[in-house]
Amino acid sequence: MIVQRGDDLDDDFVPDDLVALSDDDDAGHSADGDDVNALLSAEEDVPENPEVLRVQAAATEKKRKRRVKEKERKAKKIKLAESTGVVEASSVAAQSPSQLLGYLSTKQAKTFSKMSGIELADIQIPESSIADTTMWSGSRNLDQLPDFITEVLPTLRTRLAQRPKNNGAPTLIFVAGAALRVADVTRTLRSQVLRGEKGGEVAKLFAKHFKLEEHVAFLRKTKLSAAVGTPGRLGKLLENDALATTALTHIIIDVSHQDTKKRNVLDIPETRDEVFKTVIGAPKVLEGIRQGKIQVVLL
Repeated sequence: MIVQRGDDLDDDFVPDDLVALSDDDDAGHSADGDDVNALLSAEEDVPENPEVLRVQAAATEKKRKRRVKEKERKAKKIKLAESTGVVEASSVAAQSPSQLLGYLSTKQAKTFSKMSGIELADIQIPESSIADTTMWSGSRNLDQLPDFITEVLPTLRTRLAQRPKNNGAPTLIFVAGAALRVADVTRTLRSQVLRGEKGGEVAKLFAKHFKLEEHVAFLRKTKLSAAVGTPGRLGKLLENDALATTALTHIIIDVSHQDTKKRNVLDIPETRDEVFKTVIGAPKVLEGIRQGKIQVVLL
């Protein structure tokens, strides 16, 4: 019997590749496993610092409280806007005619800053032509506009329900600061609550989406009870006589509505200048105001 020394493999034996790789992998996995176990063991051995945990918890709680406070602040702001949206502007409009004269004169002086006091007096709105609305205690928003006109401006209420005689000659011009506001006011005035069955059309007049020529053509063929518009467009239509003043008795200036910066139509320099230069300042309008034929109303 022949006994082989060493291993039982032949001298010329070549290990199979798969077997060789398997052996290598086993060795690698063993080493990797040892490393991972060592890391896990190391992490478990490091004790958490109580002070670090306290600081982290405090920071997290501070962020949470800040988010809650911000949400509460926004909710409070929205609620305040909904409940008192026009309080500031209404407090101006609700003043007596003598006080409103001072308010309007101050705004007018800003528009005509280069005029002397004597020159300003020539274009000033007389106190007698400023409507007294102090008896109105309700809100001055659009929901209340029909009631406001009925109670405070009964003459206007009557005329809005009458059939107009001439084209393009409204009894009311309503001055609003922006196109969207014009659209909202127009919808309110078009209700039969004010116009009844005989009242004329309510014109919606602003530059956005409408060419001046389109408005001119519309006014020349339409009998109006009221014209609602931005001061720029109203001024141009008054200038070319497409908007007539023969039946005009009231001009309502919409100071109750404010933009996102809390400014009304007389606070914004551009619209303020257009109101005093091209609407109130239109020669026929100013003449009617100074003669007492046209009343200026602050809503």
